[in-house]
Amino acid sequence: MAKQKYQVIIEMDEDGLYVAEIPGVCACYAQGRTAEEAVANVKDVLGMCLEEMACRGEDPCPQCEIVGVEQIEVEL
Repeated sequence: MAKQKYQVIIEMDEDGLYVAEIPGVCACYAQGRTAEEAVANVKDVLGMCLEEMACRGEDPCPQCEIVGVEQIEVEL
């Protein structure tokens, strides 16, 4: 079985939990008390997402390449 790489975006939510998301794979996100726990959890979710896609006869989504993250400031 060939290995595939996916990029993960990790954010902290309003409750202080870490949320890990894999862009390009619909509904592929998980949370944890630490960033490491969130990443481990999203790996499990990715496996389930890919398995579900295979059962439906769908090809895995193309992996999105994250080319940068910017922080902007706006006046509200």
